Amino acid sequence: MAAVFKQCSFSMNLKTPFPFPFSFSFPFRSGIFFSLMKFFPFSISSLSIPQESIYHQLLNILSHPNWQKHPSLNNLIPSLSPSHISLFLSQNPNLNPHIALSFFDYLSRIPSFKPNPQSYAPLLRILISNKLFRVAEKTLLSMIKSCNSQNEVVFVMGFVLEMNKCDNGGLGFKLNGWAYNKVLMSLSRFVMVDEMKSVYNEMLNDMIKPDIYTFNTMINGYCKLGNVVEAEVYLSKILQAGLSPNTHTYTSFILGHCRKKDVDSAFKVFREMSKKGCPRNVVSYTNLIHGLCETSRIDEAMKLFSEMGDDFCLPDVRTYTVLIDALCRLDRWVEALSLFNEMKEKGCEPDVHTYTVLVDGLCKDSKHDEARKLLSLMSEKRLVPSVVTYNALIDGYCKKGLVDVALDIFDMMESNNCVPNVRTYNELISGFCRMKKVHEAMSLLDKMLERKLSPSNVTFNLLVHGQCKVGEIDNAFRLLGLMEENGLAPDEWTYGTLGYGLCERGRVEEANIVFSSLKEKGIKVNVVMYNALIDGHCKAEKVDFALTLFKKMIEEGCSPNACTYNVLINGLCKQGKQLEATQLLERMKDSGVEPTIESYSILIHQLLKECAFDRADNVFSLMVSRGHKPNVWIYTNFLAAYYNEGKLKEAEDVMAKMEEVGIRPDLMAYTVMIDGYGRSGLLNRAFDMLKCMFEAGYEPSGYTYSVLIKHLSQGGLDLNIDDVWKVVKYETLLKLLDKMGEHGCPSNTNVFSLLAIRLCREGRLEEASRLVDRMQSCGMSPCEDIYNSMVNCCCKLRMYDDASRFLDTILTQGFLPHLESYKLLVCGLYDDGNNDKAKAIFFRLLDCGYNNDEVAWKLLIDGLLKRGLVDRCSELLDIMEKNGSRLSSQTYSLLLKGLDRADNK
Repeated sequence: MAAVFKQCSFSMNLKTPFPFPFSFSFPFRSGIFFSLMKFFPFSISSLSIPQESIYHQLLNILSHPNWQKHPSLNNLIPSLSPSHISLFLSQNPNLNPHIALSFFDYLSRIPSFKPNPQSYAPLLRILISNKLFRVAEKTLLSMIKSCNSQNEVVFVMGFVLEMNKCDNGGLGFKLNGWAYNKVLMSLSRFVMVDEMKSVYNEMLNDMIKPDIYTFNTMINGYCKLGNVVEAEVYLSKILQAGLSPNTHTYTSFILGHCRKKDVDSAFKVFREMSKKGCPRNVVSYTNLIHGLCETSRIDEAMKLFSEMGDDFCLPDVRTYTVLIDALCRLDRWVEALSLFNEMKEKGCEPDVHTYTVLVDGLCKDSKHDEARKLLSLMSEKRLVPSVVTYNALIDGYCKKGLVDVALDIFDMMESNNCVPNVRTYNELISGFCRMKKVHEAMSLLDKMLERKLSPSNVTFNLLVHGQCKVGEIDNAFRLLGLMEENGLAPDEWTYGTLGYGLCERGRVEEANIVFSSLKEKGIKVNVVMYNALIDGHCKAEKVDFALTLFKKMIEEGCSPNACTYNVLINGLCKQGKQLEATQLLERMKDSGVEPTIESYSILIHQLLKECAFDRADNVFSLMVSRGHKPNVWIYTNFLAAYYNEGKLKEAEDVMAKMEEVGIRPDLMAYTVMIDGYGRSGLLNRAFDMLKCMFEAGYEPSGYTYSVLIKHLSQGGLDLNIDDVWKVVKYETLLKLLDKMGEHGCPSNTNVFSLLAIRLCREGRLEEASRLVDRMQSCGMSPCEDIYNSMVNCCCKLRMYDDASRFLDTILTQGFLPHLESYKLLVCGLYDDGNNDKAKAIFFRLLDCGYNNDEVAWKLLIDGLLKRGLVDRCSELLDIMEKNGSRLSSQTYSLLLKGLDRADNK
């Protein structure tokens, strides 16, 4: 051991509060270093005995002259992390410096071992204490380069400044200008200008004269923030020092002006460079090109790009990527792909960011297959997709409704060791909420917290919106408590969504209370909130109060927009106040708000409902004269009105006009045409139109099938559309499927699903089951929505054994049943006295990955407590606690209040 240590005694103090034998005191931002202790990647107090054994093995290995060839080393290396090495070196300050350095370098060459600043610190102390200053300078540079976050930069800054002051031990490691510049550059990389200023002042206090690199680094830091004024202070210092600004100086100022969106000033600096004889480089061009792109001056950017060769500048990968990104955002795909191919032809290989830009652009343009091919191409090029690349694909698939495919990308991401971030989860949560699978979105919240990811306001706002969308307003409000427990405060989007959700459910008085409470919370009611409230009151036939709110918003300085006027016009029309609606339409223009096509559509719709064709034509002509092009919704209104009056020829004239002006029918337009032909007894033409709907890429809605079934049923014209699913015969459904087949319409999974789900809603379990059997005989598997509907239907019919069987099928097929289905089944079993089965089903539910709080809200509070089943609620809460299913303090509070309230009754 003598070769390894000089008077060294190894001791492992597991209670050591910090692995460095010196204290830090900052001349700036007091206490910042110690506040960052929580970010350290390890905890000394958590080290276990097996880990202590690692250090003894290391000592033994390093005591051998040829330690690199020691047989135990390869077995030990996979267990070593930067935190292990940091602790090992800090606990052994007398380790032979040459062995310490060579061992550290040996580990650094291993791809899986990534040294962090904390691991370099004790090595530097060993080198400095042994007067190996030149080696220490190189190690310091490596330490600075290893910084990957602001916290690590602050750590390095504190460490080197402390070493700079630490002369009482005879270390004598004073920072020179080179070292100060390296620290400044590292801080500039993370735009930490306050810390940069502190280090700069420390440099002056040390009587070290700043050079051009110092000043340029300071200028660059401020210019990254667009703070050109402060940057100019250091420009004046360059001139005062008798130095001359160089390419780096000017390029930073180009960046600064561009960050301020002042591209014209950036152009002035760019031109001044050539006048001063200062050569422009690729970064000068790229900064300016980026500034032009960010201010929507893409054509000027392309022109500047074409002039780079005249200035002996070749574009680099960032130049191309900036332009490709801008072109993608403007849907100029031909030019974007042309540039992509050009850069490859010119030997400028696209990087991860280039591919990510294209993947993102393709996904936003619904070209998901092409985006997926690019991901494969990246792998072929040995490029590792970043979290941003994967997020772009996940977001694209979620927005298209393909959440299952998005989850495949998520799995691929994890298998490639790419760690998901908050945005990844937000995109998946948004996708599930869009598909009305809020229970799956809520389960992702738990997974985020398990990964130590902090949900953002966006996360909770998405979940609040999702709960409101499926009518779970109470759960949406309960999420506010979870937000607060996670250190977040509901914002205007949160309350706006809640207000809109309440209004959509007709709970306008509660919405009034929510919006009235915002002032004391420091949140101003915005136009979106007012619109939701006004619309809610209009739908509740309280138009007079809606008009009072309209006046109030103007008095409070909140300017109404076109949407505000439109909801009021709609409300007035529904109450038969067309004159007032027309007057409001005219007032829009006087108030500086241009009427939209929706403004006219509302009036036309109401007039056509009253068969006032001439007046509707007049409004139509007025709309066209004011420069508005009629849309599919307006034409659909005319179609519906003519069909309702039996005016088939006029309706077909409207269809011909649509084709003439290039307006493609949408789902509603096709449904109206199908209904029109059905009313006229032309069923074959109705089914031909259904085929056109499929060919146009539309899936028929439940209303579309209601219309077809009505016209297929005996005495269909007298049948109320709302009663179709209550009375339809199974034979009529078979007739529908046969007719669809005759006309080339696919009887796919969506068709069977929609029919079965509609039947289940009306308690028609037998007919739904027969449809599912037919579906399976055709080689199609029922989707989870069918099974959830059948569970709910069984529960409403008190057929709990059948409901349980369907629930088993859902789980067997890898689906996650809706919590509503579990609520109906568990509560129904308790009502039926089948307590043991209810508990067994609940116990199994807890292992399915649901969000525990939502389980408690849905089953315990909204299910059992609302039914007065207090003892059963306590019973299931006890099961949750024994199962280790943790609940938030807010949910416990809600449960206790509910239990107390029930007991008092």
